[in-house]
Amino acid sequence: MAERRLGLYTIPPHRAFADTLAIGLIRRFGRDRMGLARGVVLVPNHRAGRAITDAFVRASEGGLLLPRIVAIGDPDLDEAVGPLFDPADAEPVPPAVPPLKRRMILARLLTEARGDSIEPAEAVRLAGELGRTLDQMQVEEVEASALRDLELTAELSDHWQSALSTFEVVLDRWPGELARLGMIDMVVRRRMLLDRTAVSWRDRPPEGFVCVAGVTNSSPPIARLLRVVAGLQRGLVVLPGLATDMEEAQWASLGPHAPDPVTGARIRSIETHPQYHLKLLLDRMGVNRAEVAAWRVASELDATPARGKAIASAMAPAAFTHLWTTLPGGQRRFDGVRALEVATPAEEAQAIALALREVLELPGRTAALVTPDRNLARRVAAHCARWGVAVDDSAGQKLSTLPPGTLLLAIADAIGQRFAPMALLTLLKHPLVAAGEGRLAWLEGARALDLALRGPRPGPGLDGIDAHLREGDKRTARVRETATAWWGEARARLEGIAALDSPPWKGGAGGGSSARDTEALVPPTSAAPGLHPPPTPPFQGEELSSLIAMLREAATTLCGDAVWSRADGRAAAQLLADLEIEGADGPRHVAPGDLLPLLRTLFEEISVRPPQGGHPRLAIYGLIEAQLQTADLMVLGGLNEGVWPALPAPDPWLAPRIRSELGLPSLERRIGLAAHDFAMALGAPEVLLTRARRDSSSPTIASRFWLRMEALSAGLEAPEGLADWARALDRPDAYAPATRPAPNPPVEARPRKISVTEVDRLKADPYAFYARRMLGLMPLDPVDADPTPAWRGTAVHAVLQAWSEQDQCRPDALKPRALAMLGDARTHPVLRALWQPRLIEAIDWIAGELTRQRDEGRAVIDVEQAGKLQIAGVTLSGKYDRIDRMPDGTLGIVDYKTGTPPSNKAVSAGYSLQLGLIGLIAERGGFERVDGIARTFEYWSLGRNAGKFGFIRSPVAPEGKGGKIDPDDFIATAQAHFADAVGRWLTGDEPFIAKLEPEFAPYAEYDQLMRRDEWYGRE
Repeated sequence: MAERRLGLYTIPPHRAFADTLAIGLIRRFGRDRMGLARGVVLVPNHRAGRAITDAFVRASEGGLLLPRIVAIGDPDLDEAVGPLFDPADAEPVPPAVPPLKRRMILARLLTEARGDSIEPAEAVRLAGELGRTLDQMQVEEVEASALRDLELTAELSDHWQSALSTFEVVLDRWPGELARLGMIDMVVRRRMLLDRTAVSWRDRPPEGFVCVAGVTNSSPPIARLLRVVAGLQRGLVVLPGLATDMEEAQWASLGPHAPDPVTGARIRSIETHPQYHLKLLLDRMGVNRAEVAAWRVASELDATPARGKAIASAMAPAAFTHLWTTLPGGQRRFDGVRALEVATPAEEAQAIALALREVLELPGRTAALVTPDRNLARRVAAHCARWGVAVDDSAGQKLSTLPPGTLLLAIADAIGQRFAPMALLTLLKHPLVAAGEGRLAWLEGARALDLALRGPRPGPGLDGIDAHLREGDKRTARVRETATAWWGEARARLEGIAALDSPPWKGGAGGGSSARDTEALVPPTSAAPGLHPPPTPPFQGEELSSLIAMLREAATTLCGDAVWSRADGRAAAQLLADLEIEGADGPRHVAPGDLLPLLRTLFEEISVRPPQGGHPRLAIYGLIEAQLQTADLMVLGGLNEGVWPALPAPDPWLAPRIRSELGLPSLERRIGLAAHDFAMALGAPEVLLTRARRDSSSPTIASRFWLRMEALSAGLEAPEGLADWARALDRPDAYAPATRPAPNPPVEARPRKISVTEVDRLKADPYAFYARRMLGLMPLDPVDADPTPAWRGTAVHAVLQAWSEQDQCRPDALKPRALAMLGDARTHPVLRALWQPRLIEAIDWIAGELTRQRDEGRAVIDVEQAGKLQIAGVTLSGKYDRIDRMPDGTLGIVDYKTGTPPSNKAVSAGYSLQLGLIGLIAERGGFERVDGIARTFEYWSLGRNAGKFGFIRSPVAPEGKGGKIDPDDFIATAQAHFADAVGRWLTGDEPFIAKLEPEFAPYAEYDQLMRRDEWYGRE
């Protein structure tokens, strides 16, 4: 009796895999009503199982008893093998260690192996990479002992030697941890179950048929199982898209290649080719490609055979692409494939949405978008929603971007930053916090707190917020009163996590060690009197389980049980529950500041998929979800290099040379898998390829797949009108750019009060003065702002004022006051750390200069006094920094500057005349306790000049030398310019023109209000 040929088949790319498979199985085994029900279909993962189930439904044309569909399991997805391989009556196999438990243990082993050089959050991240590398070794059946047999250590850099030594230490200890738990790795358990099933089926074949469909995994245990199934009497192995027509020379060039018998050198395999993993699978099965037959079934969703030939030609190895010019036209045309290249991702998403929407105009037609770019997928779904069409993204969204995930990350960030304003407000304004009937009142309070916290950061912790609300600026008293009334309720909800806000935990990494932490910026050895003491030793932390429990309770207190509802909430709750259990096996000491990076790492790896409920004829898939799927129109989006295919993820543990010597897959093999996914998706009846010429930051490079198809076909057909429709959809009928603003209120409505600091704004940018004084639109400081020059100036002025009023300008009292200001908990850490040296040097200069001038007969009359004067029909007000009595009895007007004083050019042009206006008020008796003639005008700058900090500059000089103004004319000049400005815009009727003198109007607070970018430069 002739030996039965192996049951090996392939479905070419131009056929719809799931549908042709289902039709073929129904034809083979559907005559018997129970024939299908007694069979088993093995699929690569659960998603593929759903695709084949749907295909059976489409092909049944009525009732049908389906075969048992079982997933072999995918280690990359943490999917275990189906229950078929682990029946209850079989010899038990040790349980698999849960993935999260294994990761926590590996993270602990890493921290113990590296000591203090690795932080817990980084250890958890590296533990994930280490687990993947360990899985790859076990999948390829590479023993850990093989690492010690390598003789490459001397050739490796110090980095790789260190990584390899740590890797070996962890691998040495890992078996002991497994023995302690009585468990084994999931990959090892999977291999044992598959091998046991293969032996069982070989000795006792199942009663019904066994079909392995769509499996491309080339691991040895999978290959052994497929070889057994192919040899069964009713066994079928159906591979997707095997290139049975590829010339033998091209097929052989893919590899793997045997080493040279003389040199031992091995030609590198072409692992980026879409057929490589299939060739490797056949080699490990011990079968020849000629033994694989075509699955001779067609479906309504197939493309033409010419498409299949063109796909095979486009994917030829690079060394054989020179043969493209000799191919007949039928093998170079992509009929039914169109390509759309647009300028931006926004246009790409709009065009894809239009293509999907167009499909719905024809009854029964289906369409799907396949893309690895989740941002593009979200954009397309949002565009479809404008027409009331809901499209499910089956790849889901990262938990870190969904409301429960962002809430937990916000709580962790608030803990790590010790309730810094930005982190605190982000948490308090989160949409899940105080959701429900009281949400509006809660938001009103949060917005009041937002206004109260504008400016530099207050002291750390909730106590720092309390102090800030008690002691803030008088100008914000009303806002602070409103915020204080609400803050009590918010504070009560934060008390649970505020317990972590205590001095010992400065050792936290991640969110707790930002550049704003004082201790991170001021070394202990440089601590000056009045500063905080040196940081305490690193906080020894708590078990991760305790911190997670506190995090969970805080989330419930802030949001109630609603945070754990829906699919995303349940995913977050499950992860926290697992962390609470498994965290005890993780790193021993975790500081609160480590929570944010640790959770973000874990949240980024969890995808939450929406429940079914989108449009039945439209779908959005990721690459894994798209396997075995098809539709009338397949849109392949995001075809840029680095997106499709994605850049290989680096292996931080094993150098590429070591991976090659061990026989592990190269990092580029995933490119080959992505190429296979692309080739299979090209087999739809209609295909639309899309890419954007740039992303959000830079120009892009077309995917290598896109370039191959263009080169082969001498240019792909563009969809007619689609790009134009996408651009026209949101294009207005007409553009009406703004004209230059020039409001002209009636004279009687114009202000009759102005300060000396506002005169320049009135002259250079009248519109900004109008917006500020007449519309009352005052610019807000940013939350958690860096110290601006104005803020630094205010702080220094306060020090100098207190020094003058309380210490009578004693030279020895100024420096302690400056150090006390720097040491105050409310002083910005950047100011304290970076500005301290220059400030102290400039302060010493001021004290010395005042002493010298006092010896010469110059005396301080008063500091920081406000005054006013009725002049030119308005009230002019001003406040001087200091006024001195000069030796000749005249007045000296002094203005302190923390930066560069005004230039002579600005003064000559009629700007920066504040000193002259202050002198005018002083001469007219506008200041109490001050009388006399002002002839000295000085800027005392704390800036750098001639290599030192601190210098004096004056805008006046005798006889106007150096382009300056004569002292006798300075006040008159200032008065004339002032009167001119007031006469034009306050008592006159000139319009308040925007940016009248841009050179002297550098501030930009009102540029958006005046729509500057729309009109500036057109005139």
